[in-house]
Amino acid sequence: MRNTIKVERAKKNITQADLAEAIDVSRLTIHSIETGKFNPSILIALKMARFFDIKVDELFMLEEAD
Repeated sequence: MRNTIKVERAKKNITQADLAEAIDVSRLTIHSIETGKFNPSILIALKMARFFDIKVDELFMLEEAD
């Protein structure tokens, strides 16, 4: 699964720590999701999408191998 978290953060000019604080997770969680090392729970994915004001499927996309 790929994601556009880094792009969305850049649009808002926020850090991983800023996003983590906004959705009540650790910065390491954001880093792990952003780099594809960890797939978020549905709750985290929904919180991120709401924070960025986009749909979950605009933030996270399945790849062919998924």
